[in-house]
Amino acid sequence: MTLPLKRTSGSTAMDDYLEQILHLIKEKGYARAVDISKNLNISQASVTNMLKRLDVEGLVNHEKYRGTTLTEEGQRIAQAIIDRHETLTRFLRLFDIDEETIYRDVEGMEHHVSRPTLDVIRAVADALENDPDLLKRVRKNCK
Repeated sequence: MTLPLKRTSGSTAMDDYLEQILHLIKEKGYARAVDISKNLNISQASVTNMLKRLDVEGLVNHEKYRGTTLTEEGQRIAQAIIDRHETLTRFLRLFDIDEETIYRDVEGMEHHVSRPTLDVIRAVADALENDPDLLKRVRKNCK
């Protein structure tokens, strides 16, 4: 699924929060500030401040002591972030890069890669997955 990356006034931190909120909702059915704080290793006060900001931006509905849900726009952005993360991870795994390196690299790249570049990376990953001989030749040139 390809999602457009139209933004409001986003930032890397906002992306991380939206991604984390979506993961928590999928995992637990809800997202609480305490869980976001724990997962992002950020103080609960900082999380609460960002949730208020995301609420003002129209990306989440945050009710104190009740949890946080994503708005339609917040859901769209969070899903696009996860799509970027998954595509970049899938691509790098084709080259047997260790998981820790992949994680660090993807965390940096996912916030800055453009939609056209991501589409190219996805197309190359698809081609390499569908042509084991091509993948073998490309891997050989990477050593």
